Amino acid sequence: MLTYADYLKIDDLLDLQALRSEPPEHDEMLFIVIHQTYELWFKQLLHETRFLMGRMQADDISRSFHVLKRILKIMKTLVGQVDILETMTPLEFDSFRHRLDSSSGFQSYQFRAFEFLLGYKREQPLTFQPEGSVGRKLLEDCLQTPSVWQVFVQLLARHGYAIPETELTKPVTEATVENEQVQQVLIELYRTNHNLSELCELLVDLDEGLQEWRYRHVKMVQRTIGAKMGSGGSSGAAYLQQTLFKPVFPDLWEIRSAL
Repeated sequence: MLTYADYLKIDDLLDLQALRSEPPEHDEMLFIVIHQTYELWFKQLLHETRFLMGRMQADDISRSFHVLKRILKIMKTLVGQVDILETMTPLEFDSFRHRLDSSSGFQSYQFRAFEFLLGYKREQPLTFQPEGSVGRKLLEDCLQTPSVWQVFVQLLARHGYAIPETELTKPVTEATVENEQVQQVLIELYRTNHNLSELCELLVDLDEGLQEWRYRHVKMVQRTIGAKMGSGGSSGAAYLQQTLFKPVFPDLWEIRSAL
């Protein structure tokens, strides 16, 4: 008989929280559980984002709405979990922080893969993953995959909008950048097509949700370690601040003053 524990592999799951502190520090368990939970949500975000792109490629606007709303709920959950992590004081974190050794959150290959799928593509995150590793292969795959934005502008072109050919044929490995011609198309779209403009607004919500997650992450790190060097050799909060308020769908923000 299949049980709840068998189906969800609960025994295996509960065996994954291996504390490194000796003697065990109470708060290390919270740190591990929170970050393992984040990785599970990142896995789901990748799953949903790939499905979203498939729905847009099939011109399934209705289902795209539904999937985007689910992604937004997950993003809100990610932000909400920061509240739990912030119950850990600087001294409590410091009691086991040295046990992290060279590991660091910026090495999260699933989160970087999510950024790649949204269109924030660059080579640097690959350098943190060993050749042939699971993380390296995932990032290489997502780097070679059309982004959400590329899939979206292709959808607009199929619906008769004059997306420039250079935007439709640009290499999938390139990061999304502003395009004035695309912005003119979006302004027209907002004025004439309520359905597609609502899809645009959900993409704006997603972009804003990502920025909110980055902001809360930065403030949590500042609250916990201040200006100290981050684990894994990063510059801590200073490293995270570099990505603040950088939209992944810049054209959708640039048109605001023209609407």
